[in-house]
Amino acid sequence: MARPLIEPPAPVLFRDLFPYHTPPLSPMRQEGLPLTPGPDLYLTDTTFRDGQQARPPYTPTQVGQLFDLLHRLAGPDGLIRQSEFFLYADRDRQAVTLCQERGYRFPEVTAWIRAATSDVPLVKAAQVAETGVLTPASDYHIFSKLGLNRSQALDRYLGIVKDILALGIRPRCHLEDVTRSDVAGFVVPYLERLHELSVESGVEIRVRLCDTMGFGLPWSQADLPRGVPQLIRTIVDQTGTPGRLLEWHGHNDFHLGVANAMAAWLQGVAAVNGTLLGFGERTGNTPLEGLIFLWMGISGRTDIDTLAITEVAHFFQQELGVTIPPTMPFVGSSMALTAAGIHADGLMKDPEIYSIFDTSALLGVLPGVLVSDKGGLAAIAFWVNRRRQLAGLAPIRKEQPELAAVAAWVTQLFDAGRQTAVSDQELEAACARLAPGLLS
Repeated sequence: MARPLIEPPAPVLFRDLFPYHTPPLSPMRQEGLPLTPGPDLYLTDTTFRDGQQARPPYTPTQVGQLFDLLHRLAGPDGLIRQSEFFLYADRDRQAVTLCQERGYRFPEVTAWIRAATSDVPLVKAAQVAETGVLTPASDYHIFSKLGLNRSQALDRYLGIVKDILALGIRPRCHLEDVTRSDVAGFVVPYLERLHELSVESGVEIRVRLCDTMGFGLPWSQADLPRGVPQLIRTIVDQTGTPGRLLEWHGHNDFHLGVANAMAAWLQGVAAVNGTLLGFGERTGNTPLEGLIFLWMGISGRTDIDTLAITEVAHFFQQELGVTIPPTMPFVGSSMALTAAGIHADGLMKDPEIYSIFDTSALLGVLPGVLVSDKGGLAAIAFWVNRRRQLAGLAPIRKEQPELAAVAAWVTQLFDAGRQTAVSDQELEAACARLAPGLLS
């Protein structure tokens, strides 16, 4: 028997946690929780749904090209199990068809709709096996956005789920703004009723926990509704929903998107949802490329085609005209570069000293240096030896006299007021002028 829904006389807004005129507060419990990761951890993608809400729309052809790269990253075992799509515009429906025609097992093409009866025919026409359904969980959304009370919202949500089940399609319920929700008063009764529907229909109903505003906290001592581990354990222990049917969807408003995703995985959630390069509303979604490397670290699996991540970055830059921040992990142009002289010196002695991993093997990106006023002779020597390596020449020591002339020229540039790093083209010209034969 499902617990009764608690219908409050007014919206429960947790003003002790979310005063609004100050940053949200973070109360902690004394006791934490043990880690309980599930046996099958995987990713899902929302690049073409949530990720499209913060950028110009992709063309169907561009969606198909990115979907091919997602397929490579997914691998034969489906690390990226699903990708979800809008269905409202013609270009969205064309993109769905293009991706379905590829016949990939992974990622599976799924849809996303509102909890509105007018959206249900779109799912049927798309011929998908599963669709997400937006079912807001907090009183901020139920009362202020939908203009309903909790009972009315619950009736609407369950009605749409039944309509989708009647079509032979699997529902995936998205609990929007769950980290500002009344967990005991609404979330638990709602998910218990979903569990009853699942038992009655014989269809497993997956649940996506959406940290819509990035309020989630990854520490096991963090209390409800913000504490991700406490939220997950409450749901698993009280509603009959197993971790394998739970999915985490986070945003990065407080720089905790990746940390909350890890917390969700380690507390038993099977799936974590993200987007390529973290595109999404405001500060973005959890980046898939970061989640992939974290998954490899947890699972010990090393058979993922991570070179496709660099191809994704090139596609966004070259085909879509996107400027990727140079310091963005794994995909930024400076992710494997150093500007400090002592770091350049360390790289020359052993790349492992200042490289996060073998970026050449895993991303196709060689470690390098930015030649500036910070690098000194070591940076010049590293840059020259990298060029010599690419030309098949033996390395030289940084004490080589010719290097001193190039280093002195760089020093003069910055003494004269230069602010930017010296380009490869400038260095090549300087070597040809000041130290002929150094690069050949």
